[in-house]
Amino acid sequence: AFCPYHIGHFSIVGLGFEEYVQASHFEGLITTIVGYVLLAVTLIVCHGLATLVKFQRSRRLLGVCYIVVNVSLLVVVEIGVFPLICGWGLDFCSLEMFDATLKDRELSFQSAPGTTMFLHWLVGMVYVFYFASFILLLREVLRPGVLWFLRNLNDPDFNPVQEMIHLPIYRHLRRFILSVIVFGSIVLLMLWLPIRIIKYLLPNFLPYNVMLYSDAPVSELSLELLLLQVVLPALLEQGHTRQWLKGLVRAWTVTAGYLLDLHSYLLGDQEENENNANQQPNNQHARNNNAIPVVGEGLHAAHQAILQQGGPVGFQPYRRPLKFPLRIFLLIVFMCITLLIASLICLTLPVFAGRWLMSFWTGTAKIHELYTAACGLYVCWLTIRAVTVLVAWMPQGRRVIFQKVKEWSLMIMKTLIVAILLAGVVPLLLGLLFELVIVAPLRVPLDQTPLFYPWQDWALGVLHAKIIAAITLMGPQWWLKTVIEQVYANGIRNIDLHFIIRKLAAPVISVLLLSLCVPYIIASGVVPLLGVTAEMQNLVQRRIYPFLLMVVVLMGILSFQVRQFKRLYEHIKNDKYLVGQRLVNYERKSGKQGTSTTPPQSSQE
Repeated sequence: AFCPYHIGHFSIVGLGFEEYVQASHFEGLITTIVGYVLLAVTLIVCHGLATLVKFQRSRRLLGVCYIVVNVSLLVVVEIGVFPLICGWGLDFCSLEMFDATLKDRELSFQSAPGTTMFLHWLVGMVYVFYFASFILLLREVLRPGVLWFLRNLNDPDFNPVQEMIHLPIYRHLRRFILSVIVFGSIVLLMLWLPIRIIKYLLPNFLPYNVMLYSDAPVSELSLELLLLQVVLPALLEQGHTRQWLKGLVRAWTVTAGYLLDLHSYLLGDQEENENNANQQPNNQHARNNNAIPVVGEGLHAAHQAILQQGGPVGFQPYRRPLKFPLRIFLLIVFMCITLLIASLICLTLPVFAGRWLMSFWTGTAKIHELYTAACGLYVCWLTIRAVTVLVAWMPQGRRVIFQKVKEWSLMIMKTLIVAILLAGVVPLLLGLLFELVIVAPLRVPLDQTPLFYPWQDWALGVLHAKIIAAITLMGPQWWLKTVIEQVYANGIRNIDLHFIIRKLAAPVISVLLLSLCVPYIIASGVVPLLGVTAEMQNLVQRRIYPFLLMVVVLMGILSFQVRQFKRLYEHIKNDKYLVGQRLVNYERKSGKQGTSTTPPQSSQE
């Protein structure tokens, strides 16, 4: 960091761009990046000179240094700059949706530049992630080779670092510009244009209400984190939403393929051949022989698509119809119209349903649209799920339907009880404990009284509980990991309420309640009996939680070190004195009360 920063600083001062860099509020970062760029250019020039004078060692060393700097800059561009551009594009195209202006964004950037840039980068990163997830879903439906122009992230031969090393800079620049154009066009098509249409057709529907007062008991950021980390993953993972989306994509692809005579191009001839194998084997064989594989080896085959769950699949040829470029153009137009309609439905239907349902509870009061959107999204999901389940049950008769409804009602009751305990009580206690241990001691002075908002503590507790559960599942084997894995393996349909309450909810809630109550009892009940001053009582009440946390952490570290020293002692003892180990069969002798066993290991000195 030191050398690139000063190289960039001297260059910026020498060129007279110091005022512009200072106005960006990110002087250190931009100066360091400029220094890295100048280092890369210098290394290229020195590498060329070493090649001319045939200094092999210097040429190799300079080449390695250039590769390191080049890969670092490309990583910054791919992971830092590109999501930031996407985030700002999403923000600019959605200004009318939130009744905001560019002046508001300028003021927010000037007041908190770091936070503003981080939030835009986060939104852009989420957008890129879900776009890549949708591309992976398309690869499961489409014929291998259709998406040859997109990099396949599931390809075992795909190595982004090797691409950064081997491809020249102009190829990376061309790919970056193409990605910006594609992602920007999708943002315009699915955000800016639908907003204009909604404002024209439904003038009173927009803007969304996302304004919060400073004394509101919940922050917009916590709601967005809940939506991105809890609501969307729950819909995509647990609600069969991915299967529904895949079915919709497949139905759209089949419809577009038959309307435009592109079924062979989009889905391939394999499925059609399998369906007609029993009826027309000879005609199928003749059709396969007459198929025209217009794409052979080359760019398509090099970027062959790989199904996500089926492993590598070879490139499949297709039948090219007449006026193929015109049909591809009509396919792109049809796709754009479909994306526009889907975006209009997603922007209006959940919010409209959520507003209508929330009006029964809150009346005419304005509610944050994340509440209404999440509520409407879940209602739409439940409606679609109920309709699909009833359609599947209808052929089985009324008696079976009543039996299924009874089973599902019991399962829903159990799920609600588990949700209240694990998604309500545990996150609330965890968020309150986090507030008392970390947030309140850091943010509130001793002469002020901390205020606790249960809703915000619960929202942050949900995120903390999710992080703790993920770390537990990745960690070593212990009782909490075993119980969580068992609950996850049982699923919702085979939910065991007694097991969850006895093995998971009761121990966790007991530990959290003890962590909250014992320090409070000590600070408020025991310390006043010692006759200390009011200032000391306040100090103990405010600092007892982080103090006990430090004590627990130190005890954990000490116990870990004691176990490590015991293992080291056993290892040294066995290494010095152990001669060998012998496995002995256990045999019970008849007619005797006791049993005799031979020690599994013998040692000699």
